[in-house]
Amino acid sequence: MDIINILKVVFLGIVEGITEWLPISSTGHLILIDEFIKLDMSTDFKTMFNVVIQLGAIMAVVILYFHKLNPFAFKSKTKIERNDTWVLWFKVVVACIPAIIAGPLLDDYLELHFHKFLPVAIMLIVYGIAFILIENYNRTHEPKIKTLNDLTFKMAFIIGLFQVLALVPGTSRSGATIIGAILFGCSRFVAAEFTFFLGIPVMFGASALKVYKFLRAGNTFGSTEILLLVIGCLVAFVVSIIAIKFLMDYIKKHDFKIFGWYRIILGSIIIIYWLSTTLI
Repeated sequence: MDIINILKVVFLGIVEGITEWLPISSTGHLILIDEFIKLDMSTDFKTMFNVVIQLGAIMAVVILYFHKLNPFAFKSKTKIERNDTWVLWFKVVVACIPAIIAGPLLDDYLELHFHKFLPVAIMLIVYGIAFILIENYNRTHEPKIKTLNDLTFKMAFIIGLFQVLALVPGTSRSGATIIGAILFGCSRFVAAEFTFFLGIPVMFGASALKVYKFLRAGNTFGSTEILLLVIGCLVAFVVSIIAIKFLMDYIKKHDFKIFGWYRIILGSIIIIYWLSTTLI
């Protein structure tokens, strides 16, 4: 086993664990990093790896919110609380419908045309500006939805429509859904939590699709591929726990503007780099 490849995977796991939950686009960052830190693996494996590694990040949500998401906690939850948990899961399912339909239809096209420097940079800047504008708007408007119980099925579906936008790299799944939720009256806390929960079925589905395509193309999983995936997922899991706790504490006192500015600055740097490599 090449120790350099392992170190690269550890670094990618750290990046994934941080960027999956902060609204700055994990897939976009992984695509950009590949320009400078390339795994010594096939293109098919790297494409699949960039998605499947997100399972580690998703498991962090499952562990941190296990009690809240568990409808079978008969001893520690009342009947009403268990019913509320079931309703929350139904809302998550409703919100996933747009991505379930659009994801398989658009995946190949987006992978071919948008998994590139310039589209990622543009999306980083566009949604960075959106965060700043929406937070400016949000300062003078009191959120109508302050708990997950206040979230209606209609609102869940609308948030799901925003999640479809995140199929374009550089958008950020958490960023798109948080923007949609805040824009339609959710508090930052509700927007972030529902985004976390929404990621569970979406990321499992996206990972299954990528693994299927990887195998359909005639690839196989050897010991090297399996080890790299496991290491990447484990690192992403540990870092995600830290990132999620940080974000939930951060938004109690701050808004999302800092992430908007980060996106704009990073996107601008990427465009400058892209121009320098294209024109020279």
